[in-house]
Amino acid sequence: MRGRVILQRWRSEMVQACGQEKKLLMAQQRRFVASDSSGNSAEETTLELWTWGRGEAGQLGLGKESTERSPSLLEFLPHKYRLAPMPGVLHAPEFQRPNSQNFSAQSSEVGCATPVATAVRRYSGVADKSKELEEVGIACGLFHSAFWKNGELWLWGKGDGGRLGSGSEVSLYKPHLNPFLSDVKTVALGGLHSAAVTMDGDVYTFGFGGFGALGHGSYEKVLRPRLVDGSSVGMSNIVHIACGGAHTAAVSASGNVFTWGRDEGEGRLGYIPGPRYEDGTCVPEQVRGIPDPIAAVACGGFFTMALTTAGQLWSWGGNSNYELGTGDRRASWRPRVVPEVENTQLTQVACGGYHSAALTDDGKVLTWGHGGHGQLGHGDLANTKTPKVVEALEGKRAVSVACGGAWTTAVTESGELYTWGKNRDCQLGVSGLMDTEMLPILVDLAAEPDQSPESSRRAIAVSSGAHHGMCLVLRT
Repeated sequence: MRGRVILQRWRSEMVQACGQEKKLLMAQQRRFVASDSSGNSAEETTLELWTWGRGEAGQLGLGKESTERSPSLLEFLPHKYRLAPMPGVLHAPEFQRPNSQNFSAQSSEVGCATPVATAVRRYSGVADKSKELEEVGIACGLFHSAFWKNGELWLWGKGDGGRLGSGSEVSLYKPHLNPFLSDVKTVALGGLHSAAVTMDGDVYTFGFGGFGALGHGSYEKVLRPRLVDGSSVGMSNIVHIACGGAHTAAVSASGNVFTWGRDEGEGRLGYIPGPRYEDGTCVPEQVRGIPDPIAAVACGGFFTMALTTAGQLWSWGGNSNYELGTGDRRASWRPRVVPEVENTQLTQVACGGYHSAALTDDGKVLTWGHGGHGQLGHGDLANTKTPKVVEALEGKRAVSVACGGAWTTAVTESGELYTWGKNRDCQLGVSGLMDTEMLPILVDLAAEPDQSPESSRRAIAVSSGAHHGMCLVLRT
């Protein structure tokens, strides 16, 4: 085992070294930096959306059926922005002006933003239009993707079941503005369905309805966004949403959690077992048993995780691979606090098919659950029973983490993007890798050949689908 870990580390270092050599050669080939009429550098900072991995259903948004082994530029985004709420995220990172004072991501401009260590609580409610900022967010599903800015939502990828909400089941190979939704606050994508929350706290879902994950009281597919009526259980003013493969979870401004969708007896919905919920439910129900208000939620394949406003982690559902992090393999419909991190403040939780990840308030990455594809990043293929620090990222403060089906990715405060786990569909974003990577490997975000060698890119947020990924990147 020790020899395998050493070999894995050596291979990762060699791949990264080749990437750095390519970047240096590119810089040597560029002798001049573009300048404006005054002779000053004409560098300009831009927010970009990058995508990579498996794309035969159009989920990469590049207009073609392709698999991209490394990140490809998809879209240029607003110069004035703030990060929108995303599934499982309790806090949003702050940003710092170079050689200047701190300022919040809620009032940041792309032209001067670099992540710093501190974090601020995400706000809820209507965006402050006076600041002229555009909220930007990204999400990946099984075979579809989304980004939203300033209340408008774009979707693309596989369209069967109506998961794109376009009014048909046609697949879309480029980002398509959804004409039926406005004032979008946050979005989550599942296996065959999608969910969006508006500024007013309303929930809209669309896509395949066979699992009840749409919450409309039936099992029919919905081709256009439809309002979820949760009034019978007091579901209103929703501020947070998450989707699993076949279930959905939402958090209200008052800190209550509501779930609906498929449940095969493992307890992912968090309800008392009985005939009423034998196969789940197609309408929202409130999850009971958590004494403190909830602020964020994440959905895995057969389980659910939630963070309280104080950053305490709770979990429930299937647990065949220790994905609940409780140290045993006992499934539980009843929410349980995760003992290993009971007194640790977490800022984000993410769920994959059978594994989980979380960020501590001091930037450490924790992973646990199924490790058979190296998705835990501990240098082996073993399962891990409780949250464990990814030692390979020690000293690199993480600000964003995401879990795909069997892979994991993290962004550091310095803007580095790391991936690890299953790579059969090139979802790790690095050419030359094997099908399994057991340790985090740096994804190259080097300048393009037609750009200045002084040009640099820093990732600030990431989202992972089953076989593909997306990240938001600052380019200077």
